[in-house]
Amino acid sequence: MKKMLPLFVLIAAFSCTTPNPNTNAKGENELKSLEVDESIKGEEMSFKDIVYVPIYSDIYFDANHQNNLLSATLSIRNTSFKDTIFVSKIEYFNTSGDLVRKYIDNTIGIPAMGTVNYVVERDDNSGGSGANFIIEMSARSAEIRPLVQAIMIGDNGNKGFSFATDGYSLLR
Repeated sequence: MKKMLPLFVLIAAFSCTTPNPNTNAKGENELKSLEVDESIKGEEMSFKDIVYVPIYSDIYFDANHQNNLLSATLSIRNTSFKDTIFVSKIEYFNTSGDLVRKYIDNTIGIPAMGTVNYVVERDDNSGGSGANFIIEMSARSAEIRPLVQAIMIGDNGNKGFSFATDGYSLLR
């Protein structure tokens, strides 16, 4: 029995860790796993858009300006039944308009009817209450209509809440 104790401790330690919400079923970075191998030529793309997505990493909840941290999920959905969307930029900006981080270095492809979600953890308050994402995307078909949203989730005491924001085209 004493020989089994280290095994039980190891199992307990790994079972208590929170899985990373930004990894796929294989444990790979969700965005990295979608990188495309082919060269994407701008002149081949009939659809091009830049989308602004408001994010709230915290909100004020009383007159004393106490803020409540939120987790946020960026969701990019390909609503096409047959065409891939190519995403060449996902950048996160803070309330002051400063670039906080770039999420991709290479173009990713979201297959027909596919979705990519990326979570900004609750403890990451680098964006502030006026944070936003800029998403640059393209597709070969001009008929494509992606859906880009953010879902924020938080709690205050024993009450939970959530709300969503829609992305807005900066080119249309």
